[in-house]
Amino acid sequence: MYLKEYLKKFDNKKLKIFVDMDGVIADYEVGMPCDFDKKRPLYSSISKLEEISKMANVELYILSITRMDEGYEEKNIWLDKYAPFFKKENRVIISRESNNFVPSPELKSNFLKELKRDGSIFMVIDDDPIVLHKIQNTSKDIVLLKDTALVD
Repeated sequence: MYLKEYLKKFDNKKLKIFVDMDGVIADYEVGMPCDFDKKRPLYSSISKLEEISKMANVELYILSITRMDEGYEEKNIWLDKYAPFFKKENRVIISRESNNFVPSPELKSNFLKELKRDGSIFMVIDDDPIVLHKIQNTSKDIVLLKDTALVD
């Protein structure tokens, strides 16, 4: 698996990997912003991330945005069902509704920029190039990976 091989170069370092949900581990349907708990799971990506979550130096997080507040619960229900290896305390689900509808790239970038650095290497896996570019412009110390890193 490409990602697992890539991560080997960080064997002696602690990794915190932030994974997007929609389009990365859950099928994203354009124009269907709600009903997250009913999204089709992307089993191949999920199984690869579960394997990576067992690596001793990796701490896996969800970093996802929901348009409305109720999406928080729906996304947690979905994770409990399809990807329970993402610990509840490692699920960062940010509501745009609760944040004056700030755009998703800015919300993710702001969260990561404010996150306390503890010597770990921070990585982000996301399918949205706009999100990745925004993070790149605000946090030069984060390793950015497109969701295709999960594809062999």
